[in-house]
Amino acid sequence: MTTHGPVMPIWSCGGCDLPWPCPTRKQELRAEYANAPVSLALYLGSYLVQATEDMPWTPAGVLHRRFLGWTRAADQLMPAVQQRSTATTPTEPSREAHQQAV
Repeated sequence: MTTHGPVMPIWSCGGCDLPWPCPTRKQELRAEYANAPVSLALYLGSYLVQATEDMPWTPAGVLHRRFLGWTRAADQLMPAVQQRSTATTPTEPSREAHQQAV
């Protein structure tokens, strides 16, 4: 269990007193949700909703970057997985086949 949990309603880190999620907690969350980026976004989105209620004076964009913006930036640092298409494209008919059809 981490000591870097949020201290509400001020949303500072219980482990290092930085704004939550702090760099340490972000690293832990990246490792914990390494194969589940959507789950990480949903988890942090629920905290974002709570934080907007606790800190209504904070601009929405600031809170969004703080809670969710860094998760997308982490995805962009990861190499993209290339998927090979199994679809085939039809080849063009030969001239002979076209002339025979006419």
